[in-house]
Amino acid sequence: MKYSYVFFSIVFLLHIINTVFPSNIMTFSLGILACLVFVYSFIYANKLFKLLGASFFLIGFTLFWTTDLTFMQLIPMFADNLSMLTLLAVLPWMNSAVTAARFDKLMQNLLRGNVQHLGALYQRSTTAMMALTAFLNVSSATIAQDVLVDNLKPIHKKLANKFIMMITLRGYSLALPWSPLEVLLAMAIFITGVNYGTLLPWMIFITIIMYILDNVWGRWYFKKIPYPVQTDVHVSHKPIKKKLVQLISGLVGFLLCVILAGLFFEMEFIFIVTILVFPFATIWAFLLKRLRSYWTIGWNKWRNSMNGMHNFNVLFVTLAIFTGCLNASPALQFIQKPILYVADYPFLILMMIQLLFMVMSMFGVHPIATMGVLSGISAMLIDILNPLSLAIVLVIAGVSTVPVGTYGLVVTITSMSLRQSPYLITYYNLLYSFVFGFVGILIAYLLL
Repeated sequence: MKYSYVFFSIVFLLHIINTVFPSNIMTFSLGILACLVFVYSFIYANKLFKLLGASFFLIGFTLFWTTDLTFMQLIPMFADNLSMLTLLAVLPWMNSAVTAARFDKLMQNLLRGNVQHLGALYQRSTTAMMALTAFLNVSSATIAQDVLVDNLKPIHKKLANKFIMMITLRGYSLALPWSPLEVLLAMAIFITGVNYGTLLPWMIFITIIMYILDNVWGRWYFKKIPYPVQTDVHVSHKPIKKKLVQLISGLVGFLLCVILAGLFFEMEFIFIVTILVFPFATIWAFLLKRLRSYWTIGWNKWRNSMNGMHNFNVLFVTLAIFTGCLNASPALQFIQKPILYVADYPFLILMMIQLLFMVMSMFGVHPIATMGVLSGISAMLIDILNPLSLAIVLVIAGVSTVPVGTYGLVVTITSMSLRQSPYLITYYNLLYSFVFGFVGILIAYLLL
C-alpha cells in the first residue's frame, strides 16, 4: 500500500497518452489495468465503498448477460471512468500551491478580524470559506473549524456549534458549483457534453443568489449575539489584501486557462483540467516565490493522496461497468418508462432528480454514485430537458446535498471536530439545501 502511487501513476499516465494518441490495443490494455486497480483497491477500501462497488459490479455483471456484448467488449469498459480518477490524482498539486503560498493562513486572519457581532462574522466566514474551498477543498473546512472553535469559546457552546455547523458546510458548498477542480461539476459536463464556458455563468449566477440569500439570513439571525473582541490579536490589513489579490488572481487565471483551452482545443473538459493543473500550479508557485515549499509539500500530498485513492478507484471502475452494461441492456427501457410517463412535465422530472440526490445522500450514497446511476439514462433525460438544463440540475442537486449528506466527508469531519451527531448537522442545513436545490431547479426549468 505504501507504493500504490507507483502503480496508479503508470495507469493514469497511460490513460493520458491513450487520450492524445488513441489506440485500440492500449484501450483494451487499460481495461485490464483498471480491472486490476479495482481488485487491488477493493482490499483497502472502506466498508461503505466496498458495498457500493460490489453492488454496482454485481448489478452490472448481471445486466451483462442480458446484452449482446462479448467479454472482449466488456474489458475496455473497466477503463471508461479513468479520466475522473486521473483528475482526482492531480488535484493535490493545486492544493499544495495554495498551502505553500500560505493562503490557509489568510482564512485564519480573516476570521480573527474585528467584527461587532456574529451576523457580520457569518458573512465574512462564508466569503473566506468559499474563496479557499475552490482550491483547498476539504482542508478549508478543518482550518475554519479550528479557528472558529477557538474564537467562539466565550459564546454558549450549543450556539457556537450551530454557527460553525452552518458556516462550514454552507460556505464549502458555495464554492463547488463553479470550481473547475470539483469532481461533481466535471462529471456533469462529462455526462451532458455541455461546454464549461456555457455552464459557468449560470453556476456563478446561482452561487450569487444563494450567497446573498444565506448571508442576509445569517446576518439577521446572528446579529443579536456580540462577537468577543480579540484584544490580544493584531491583524494587519495590508498583507491580507495582498494575499486576497494573489488568491483571486490565481483563481481567475485558472478559470481563464480552462475556458480558453476549451475554445481552442477539441478535448473533453475533464482532460483539459487534468493537464492544466500541474503546470499551472507550478508556474503559480514560482510567481509567488514559493516553488521550493511547493515541491516539498506537493510531493508528500500527492503521494499520500494517490496511496489513499482506493475508495474512489472502487467506485468509479464499478460505475463504468454498471453504466456501460445498463446502456446496452433491455433493463434500460424499464427504467425509462416511469420517466416517459411524466415527460410532459419536465419540472416534475427536475424535482425527482433533486429528491433522488437528497434521499440517497442521507443514506450514505455519495452524490457521484447517484450521478453515475443517472448517467445510464442521460440520453433520454437530455431529449426531455436539453443538455444545459440537465447539467445545471445535476451539479446543483449534487452540490446541495453536501451540507446534509449524513455520512459525507465534510459532515463527518465536522461531526468529529465538534462531537455532534451528523443528523443534527443535517437538520441545521436541511432548509438551506432544499432552497439551494430549488434555485437550481428553477433556473434549469427556465432554460428549457
